Amino acid sequence: MQIVTDTGMDMYLPPELMPEIPIHIVPHTITLDGKSYRSGEDIQAEELQKLLMATPSFPVTSQPSAGDFAEVYRKLAVADPDILSIQMSSGLSGTYNAARLGAEMVSEANITVVDTKTLCAALGWQVAAAARALKAGWPVDKIVALIERIGTATESMYTLDDLKYLIHGGRISHMRGLLASMLKIRPLIGVEKVGGTYSQLGMARTFEKALQGLVDNMLKIHKPGTALRVQVLNSYNVPGAEALRDLIAPVFKCTWMPIHYMSPPLAAHTGPSMVGVAFAPADVFEGLP
Repeated sequence: MQIVTDTGMDMYLPPELMPEIPIHIVPHTITLDGKSYRSGEDIQAEELQKLLMATPSFPVTSQPSAGDFAEVYRKLAVADPDILSIQMSSGLSGTYNAARLGAEMVSEANITVVDTKTLCAALGWQVAAAARALKAGWPVDKIVALIERIGTATESMYTLDDLKYLIHGGRISHMRGLLASMLKIRPLIGVEKVGGTYSQLGMARTFEKALQGLVDNMLKIHKPGTALRVQVLNSYNVPGAEALRDLIAPVFKCTWMPIHYMSPPLAAHTGPSMVGVAFAPADVFEGLP
């Protein structure tokens, strides 16, 4: 069996947690100032943010098409027709539906398509765990159950200091976004698990208070001192990411994953100021191969 995913995923993990089998990634496309880039191939996260800061233009992202997925599935099926395709949330992108339609176009393959209802680091954790389980010889139904278990246990939360990219991209209501921008209100954003869409967790008057708001929301889910796997991420705001890590560290017993930039098609919708965190109880990952 082979694993396919998309660039709604970030997978930055310590070497001992990295899967040792190939993961096939179908890229999103980002268009800026008339030029198109395939995420992870033609452009990386840091490059994108430098381009954004140098232009008044806004980026446009495009999901992979059903044909893009079908092309990858056909190539992989030559070597092994069993394919597990693990996609970012259908509530935030049409990527899952494109993968599903692409699978229907490739009759020679046995393709299982999973809607993770999440994205970014949380999706990366699921893909990495699935790959490790596959290498250990787990059957597909057991791997899908593992993906669902990690997804149920994992939370993702974000905030940002500049709303203009979210407003332009339609990720928040235009009028509410303009009002929040005028008032300098920083939103706290989560990813809910039923539809896999963004949900508002609160607001703060300053970015520093927004970072503390993320920690406060973590405490609504887990008691102080809980053993958690934690990964702080950012679009191009390493000082903000480090500040968030410093706020989290004294509160929970953390197994830290590396701080990293989020993938280009996700960061395109936030601009450079975004900081976020993915976290889950550490015991969820016990017993993994």
